[in-house]
Amino acid sequence: MATFLYRLGRGAFRRRGLVALIWVALLFAAVFGAASAGAPTSGSFSIPGTEAQKAFDLLDKKFPGMAADGATARIVIKAPEGAKVTDPGPKAEVEKIVAGLKTGPGAEQISSVADPYQAQAVSQDGSTAYVSAKYDVSGMELKDETREALKGSGTAAKAAGLNVQIGGDALMAAPETGSGEIIGIMVAAIVLVITFGSLIAAGLPLLTALIGVGIGVSSITALANVLDLGSTTSTLAMMIGLAVGIDYALFIVSRYRVELAEGRARDEAAGRAAGTAGSAVVFAGLTVVIALVGLAVVNIPMLTKMGVAAAGTVVIAVLVALTLVPAILGFAGKKVLPAGEKSRLFGKGKPADEKKANGGTRWARFVLRRPVMVLLAGVIGLGVIAIPASKLEMGLPDDGAQPVSTTQRQAYDLLSEGFGPGFNGPLMVVVDGDKALADSTVDRIKGLEGVVAVTPPTPNESGDASVITVIPKDRPSSTQTEDLVHEIRDGSGDDVLVTGATAMNIDFSQKMNDALLPYLALVVGLAFLLLMLVFRSILVPLKAALGFLLSVVAALGAVVAVFQWGWLGSLFGVEQTGPIMSMMPIFMVGVVFGLAMDYEVFLVTRMREAYVHGERPGQAVVTGFQYSARVVVAAAVIMIAVFAGFIGASEQMVKMIGFGLAVAVFFDAFVVRMAIVPAVLALLGHKAWWLPKWLDRMLPNVDVEGESLRKHLSQSAQSPEGPDKDRELVNA
Repeated sequence: MATFLYRLGRGAFRRRGLVALIWVALLFAAVFGAASAGAPTSGSFSIPGTEAQKAFDLLDKKFPGMAADGATARIVIKAPEGAKVTDPGPKAEVEKIVAGLKTGPGAEQISSVADPYQAQAVSQDGSTAYVSAKYDVSGMELKDETREALKGSGTAAKAAGLNVQIGGDALMAAPETGSGEIIGIMVAAIVLVITFGSLIAAGLPLLTALIGVGIGVSSITALANVLDLGSTTSTLAMMIGLAVGIDYALFIVSRYRVELAEGRARDEAAGRAAGTAGSAVVFAGLTVVIALVGLAVVNIPMLTKMGVAAAGTVVIAVLVALTLVPAILGFAGKKVLPAGEKSRLFGKGKPADEKKANGGTRWARFVLRRPVMVLLAGVIGLGVIAIPASKLEMGLPDDGAQPVSTTQRQAYDLLSEGFGPGFNGPLMVVVDGDKALADSTVDRIKGLEGVVAVTPPTPNESGDASVITVIPKDRPSSTQTEDLVHEIRDGSGDDVLVTGATAMNIDFSQKMNDALLPYLALVVGLAFLLLMLVFRSILVPLKAALGFLLSVVAALGAVVAVFQWGWLGSLFGVEQTGPIMSMMPIFMVGVVFGLAMDYEVFLVTRMREAYVHGERPGQAVVTGFQYSARVVVAAAVIMIAVFAGFIGASEQMVKMIGFGLAVAVFFDAFVVRMAIVPAVLALLGHKAWWLPKWLDRMLPNVDVEGESLRKHLSQSAQSPEGPDKDRELVNA
């Protein structure tokens, strides 16, 4: 493979005009397709196999036109001190809100509006009432005018002195991530300039990464409505595509500069960079694709589509690194100077010695002198941080997790004060049977502990199905409400189903929890086999997998400590502690696994290359750090900055994702890859690269270290025409 990539990279360098034209044409085609396509919808959301989903399907069948999974809104109105919402003045304002929703802008998307005075939605003390609005579509599918009309529905009532707040998923919108991406790109530019000491060399990875992400995200947008991808599918693709796009281009450019520093012609340096670092890029990309496509094991269509779309963006990033990067290096000419001439920080791209050792060399030698101490410090430190993960509680955030300054959170609090916390998450019980079954179900649920109220059954037109609303005693995300859902289900047959937003969240969290171990086993297992091909070793891939698991568990421990227990919560802007978002563990595994394997492959393949070419195990570790440590550190710092930019978001979910990914990358890159990995290799010595002979014969030789490439070039050099008969002449 190294020989093929060598020819590909050198060919792209020599035919740079054609290669660049092809990529620019692809970018324009993707952007044109995205611009021509209609605006993407939210996509359909379903959780196959869960009781909540079965209940929604039954409602669609028995109650056609009900839009059971449509968005809901609650406009909560509280009278001034000493007044009641039943007084003539406040009551008139509330009735104006009801009338405005029924006839105002966006009314065509509303299926029903409940008058609080007829629906008994007034608190016992008369201080608070709420208007319930039901929509035909999900919150993500609401038109902007509909959402704005909802937000402005209480303006007149506020002017009259009433406290009006709005809650419910009708206000839900896609999280805005633009500021985080901008911060990440700015930090990436600074880090790349420091790493390369050249504006041209620093800008090249950014340019190619943005081109790759542009093609990937535009293609997703163009196909969104055709494949029902939804407006949120591109979020993961953009995050992963930007991350790996910068990393892969960074690896190629850094190796190219080292090859130039060793005196090779520019086209030869581009070919060798693609044949060596490019091999690492290919296998690193494969591990990321495995992690993303593996999301299919969760069996949630939305996650599967997100994973496949992001995997496609990663494939584009790999192709960009192998073809477009060498082509642009050709255009850059002498402005991409050899590392030895341009940046002392890079170690001058020459064999290190005691006088000219760079930071990576000095750190590797320190670890080799004290491997046991470094190993114990890393493992024990991450182990202590991971302890809170044993108390992990998963769930989905509700309006109670919003910042106290938001109208959703204030509506949540007003409902809790006036009616009880359970009113924020009513349960919907669907009875597939006659009135007698529905009545007996109501009587049984009324006798359960933790139930505040149960509404009479509402039958369908044919009378063979009914809907019952149950108000729990506790808040929607509490363990008590989860226990109540299970208690209702355990005491019912197959013809009584519990659904609603609260039940759906519980089922979603359970499904994610059940899928975590199979997902880990699939991803880590396949990656272990892939890394065994790359490194021709059993212990090195095993060490890589165990180190990744250690860093992920430690990161989960940090997330639990901050967001579930509230440790240092004020420092990170955590206003409300609660269960960890149920998507967080699997999402973290998928994203961090890809980045961790990037760092592992690029760092250790250079060690493997040095070992295969005759260096002792210890010296091979030093060589790997000499040439790769700065690049890996730069890549990790860029990713930490990208993810940390999301910690400042107002939305708790985005803040949690940003924090979790940032600390996970920090633990994996700086503790596992930069400390534990060299310590383990130092202790194992030659045994680290051991592979049974029978297994060595069975495994295909992918030649990541470039041994076949070296032989090919050596044979070409001995031929009459030589390897450089078509070499491009440049001024030295």
